[in-house]
Amino acid sequence: MWQYTQHSMKPFRSFSQPIKKNIHYVLTDIDDTLSLSGKLTAAAFTAMEQLAENNIQVVPITGRPAGWCDHIARMWPVAGVVGENGAFYFRYDDARKNMLRRYFASEKERQENRQKLTKLKHDILEKVPGSGVSADQFYREADLAIDFCEDVPLLTQDAVDRIVGIFEAAGAQAKISSIHVNGWFGHYDKLAMAKLFFEDVFDLQLSTCKDQVIFIGDSPNDCPMFAFFPHAVGVANILDFKDRLEHEPAWITDEPGGHGFAEMTDILLTR
Repeated sequence: MWQYTQHSMKPFRSFSQPIKKNIHYVLTDIDDTLSLSGKLTAAAFTAMEQLAENNIQVVPITGRPAGWCDHIARMWPVAGVVGENGAFYFRYDDARKNMLRRYFASEKERQENRQKLTKLKHDILEKVPGSGVSADQFYREADLAIDFCEDVPLLTQDAVDRIVGIFEAAGAQAKISSIHVNGWFGHYDKLAMAKLFFEDVFDLQLSTCKDQVIFIGDSPNDCPMFAFFPHAVGVANILDFKDRLEHEPAWITDEPGGHGFAEMTDILLTR
């Protein structure tokens, strides 16, 4: 079990039966929420299947790139996926065998933003020694992911903060995940695109049905979701960021990463 420190999050094992019955959607981060030590766990994938079998719609909400999201939308037991921290959503229509894609910005805007991000990439790599461009950057359409621990030696928090500062000084958004600093131009985030997804796919206003939703995540880039959803959950490793969260989730699992996601699912489906 994860080592607990002082925080206001309630243990998810105390999630009440009446609330369980009202949950119809699970929105989930991927890295260090479905994965553990960089690997998607079998328990987490099985948990997604179990949720779908119980008519609970699963939607990953991730900072990972468009190339990954195409695969996820096609092959995972999910209703769709929001990628690159809200730059787009993809949904695969099995009946029509067609991938539905909606972007926050136009193709012209994305091209212009990619040019600005290329300049920022060079600035960051020059000014923050040891940082690197994420290995998945080639598959991205809207943001720049700077690696601070996935495939490079772990950078200090001061170095990570310098990366954020360079993005923000250029007028870009910047969010810290458990592995990358993601930067982009545009006024959107995970929550903004999740709202569009619900409107388009479920014909629902997320603001009116948020009590039917669990969002589960692990790091500071999930804070807009933690603030919005009354039943937001952090897997146990969120405590690694306990001093850097603008908003804490209401709940926390006992286990970290994909094991925590599976724990949440087991508790939710015990009705």
